[in-house]
Amino acid sequence: MITITLRGGIEIQNQLEVALQFLGSYTSYEAGESSGARSFDERDLRRANRGGARISAAEIAAILERRPEIERSLRAIPARASLTATPGSIPWRPLTRLFDAFADIRGVGFSKMTKALHPKRPALIPMLDSVVQAYLTRDEPETPSSRSFGERAVALVRSYKSDLDRNRRALRELRRELVKRGYATTEVRILDLLIWTAEEAVKPR
Repeated sequence: MITITLRGGIEIQNQLEVALQFLGSYTSYEAGESSGARSFDERDLRRANRGGARISAAEIAAILERRPEIERSLRAIPARASLTATPGSIPWRPLTRLFDAFADIRGVGFSKMTKALHPKRPALIPMLDSVVQAYLTRDEPETPSSRSFGERAVALVRSYKSDLDRNRRALRELRRELVKRGYATTEVRILDLLIWTAEEAVKPR
């Protein structure tokens, strides 16, 4: 298989083995119940918790108060929108509004938000947990704090896209191999788990 290259010159050559092991550990999240592509309710937040989001009952209640705004933004983003598309074809403005719907909710940052939203648009929204955020910002200039919550989240997604584009052929090949083994996932999700695995491997013990 084509080698996947991450930042810092890290090469992943056993990507199929890594992906299978990771996906097998998160079966309840990958195949969990969702409210559907155009809606958003407590099922989506419970599913995110099965993936390690740790969204509290108080945070769930606060998020669901934003449900009309979240669903309105979801309806503006095609269900098959993909981060592999050309930059001009990606619905950046609706995505920014969707992210901004989660702004200023105590205890809810990019990680919890994107773990809840990834299954809604799995080819578009990566899971920006602390490990992935650290990877994306290590050599990047700091995003101005004057930007909105949604704008800062989209800046991370744009940075993520650069890695996706650089490894597009390899990720597409890996996706095909995973489908053969029963995992209907996306390039966005595959890159996420590879970054997470690589970053954890080099973390000081």
